[in-house]
Amino acid sequence: MSDHVADSGDEPLIAVVGGGASATLVASHLLRRTGPVPRLLLIDGRGLHGRGQAYSTEDPNHLLNARAANMSGVEGDPGHLLDWTRAQGIEASGEDFLPRSLYGRYLRDLLDTSAEARPGHLTELTGTVLSLDAGPAAPGWTLRLADGSSRAADAVVLAVGNQAPGHLPWAPPAPRYIADPWRRGALDAIDDDAPVLIVGTGLTMVDLAISLSGRSPGRVVHAVSRHGLLPQAHHPPPRPPEADLVLPAEPMSLRELLRWARLAVRGNGGEWHGFVDAVRPHVPALWGRLSDADRRRFLALVARHWEVHRHRIPPASAARIEALRAEGRLRVHRGRVDDVRAGAAHGLSVRVGTEGGTSDLEVGWLVNGTGPAGAPGTDPFLSGLVTAGVARPGPLGLGLDADPDGAVRDAAGRPHGDLFALGPPLRGVRYETTAIPEIRAQAAVLAGRLAALGRSRRRRIERVR
Repeated sequence: MSDHVADSGDEPLIAVVGGGASATLVASHLLRRTGPVPRLLLIDGRGLHGRGQAYSTEDPNHLLNARAANMSGVEGDPGHLLDWTRAQGIEASGEDFLPRSLYGRYLRDLLDTSAEARPGHLTELTGTVLSLDAGPAAPGWTLRLADGSSRAADAVVLAVGNQAPGHLPWAPPAPRYIADPWRRGALDAIDDDAPVLIVGTGLTMVDLAISLSGRSPGRVVHAVSRHGLLPQAHHPPPRPPEADLVLPAEPMSLRELLRWARLAVRGNGGEWHGFVDAVRPHVPALWGRLSDADRRRFLALVARHWEVHRHRIPPASAARIEALRAEGRLRVHRGRVDDVRAGAAHGLSVRVGTEGGTSDLEVGWLVNGTGPAGAPGTDPFLSGLVTAGVARPGPLGLGLDADPDGAVRDAAGRPHGDLFALGPPLRGVRYETTAIPEIRAQAAVLAGRLAALGRSRRRRIERVR
């Protein structure tokens, strides 16, 4: 079988692997720049260009977990989303939590309007990238796809978003086990009123509990996690710290960081919402100051507590979860799943270990709601890059290693000049890197770097001529 390699022509070509928010934001920021820009090829394995998996939900009860005022897709234009909603005839304020499906429409429109300003510069391709090969004689990459074809690119951006949840060691076989609840149509298999057990009590569980209870008014949903902690709810706009946030001096231990945080909250009258929002832009710097040993301790002892306060849910979602718990239709267990066996009536018998002993839950379905995996091993494409030495895992094995601007580091730690990542793959490097404000800022910086690559290639071509 022969490979097809696209002719790159005089204009450089940037291949963006991914079709969700990360891909949309980096593409739109590049296309909206002034002056010459490279051509773009967006390759999305799911065919959801623009919306991606997170914002292609059709459940109107799935809301953004941030206020509209913080969700502009354009760096430097905080009102861009609200301007768009008004243009659509939708009345919304900056304090609203919009449906995720609506935000998906916004991202798709942002991509379209950005491309309209640069006719012929954007191509969308539905396909699964299996590997990247560096050209032996010339700079650039060859992307090999699952259908046997290939594409050549001068540079590649890994905008793959969140990985699927990690594997559970005691997971039963399908169809009673849903390994990835965000796979399109995955929940359609749950077609009866049998109880459902969700492993995990974070943001994924909240959305799943709302969807599953809405589909079947009589269904009971169980949720289990080691801490049993649920995401906190957003309150009215929080009060920011009265004084400018002063970061602790370097070097810094985890103990010193936690003491600083407690004192800052106390100095804000005990109001933690404002402190969390104020410290958020500084998380990558604070994370970078910690030793690997302290990072491990943070992940083991502190991370879950940070996440439930940092990744909050809309008041409407919180009210729905509280109502389900009050009705006995959502039952949260603090513990661990020890074993899963075939149960009565083709269901499952799940043994849950708690501090007080063990209990058996008889359920019809088991759903992996643990959230995105952190290590690249669950994604064959990313793990293949690591195996080939093109990339290496990030700190503590989270995501991929990269320089501060997102240039992916190879197995020897050298940053590539033409392979980049943004968003969730940079979790090990930046820790906070999954929300729109962080990805938007990374996209703006990366767009400038990609534009500079294009200028450099054009100068080389002109010299040859």
